[in-house]
Amino acid sequence: MKLKFLITGAKGQLATEFIKYFQENSVDYVALSKEELNISDLDAVYEVLRNIRPGVVINCAAYNLVDKAEKEPEKAYLTNAIGPNNLAIASKEIGAKLVHYSTDYVFDGTKEGPYTEEDFPNPLSEYAKSKYLGEVLLSKVLDNYLIFRTSWVYGEGKQNFLYKLEQWAKEREFVKVAVDEFSVPTSTRTIVEITLKAIQKGLTGLYHLVNSGYASRYEWAKEYFRLKGIKKLILPAYQEDFNLPAKRPKWSVMSNEKISRELNIEIKDWREELKNLV
Repeated sequence: MKLKFLITGAKGQLATEFIKYFQENSVDYVALSKEELNISDLDAVYEVLRNIRPGVVINCAAYNLVDKAEKEPEKAYLTNAIGPNNLAIASKEIGAKLVHYSTDYVFDGTKEGPYTEEDFPNPLSEYAKSKYLGEVLLSKVLDNYLIFRTSWVYGEGKQNFLYKLEQWAKEREFVKVAVDEFSVPTSTRTIVEITLKAIQKGLTGLYHLVNSGYASRYEWAKEYFRLKGIKKLILPAYQEDFNLPAKRPKWSVMSNEKISRELNIEIKDWREELKNLV
């Protein structure tokens, strides 16, 4: 990897995993937090990219407060839609490749079977709409891009469902988790590994980047507690029991067949990959 990388959203869990990999493998990179680069500010994006002149921009900046976005959609759109558009404009000018991450929530959950890249999105929430608009705007500006849709992302840190789960286990007599919400738990480790393989191979376009298999949130929680040896009762609940402001698809399982075929690899099942966090 002789390219120079620029990582946005440096404090997030995905950026943290990239930074860890780049440091361990002596890869040339610059990582900037939101305080150092607000991607919704086009002038700032231009200035930074012109000064650093990276070969690849990895956009890990995201507004992912799904429920809060219903009350403050403008913040979601600034980061998730305007931000990628700005990065695309500046990347095009300096000849950089742009890597951007989207979400399984762009789908409405009505399909029978895993979603592929050919399935048309129908986002249900403001968060999901902002992420989908980011995909559309970016792809209209730039040809040299990779958009990866991911789902139920977890890694080291406090910004994921598994961390919340552990906190609930400490605070509550029992934990309630949805049995009717299905997707693919996907590790930041897997995302980093596949992203870099795709860059090395010179791939462009839209891909679903998830671990293999799928689970309900309930199954995922039970497996995590089993691996961690956490003895806490997990009760099955339903999505509507939580009465959350943002609508979520009950089924947003995505197929990783396209990226697996392009890279000629097999991506680990989510259960196998989960063991690496424990």
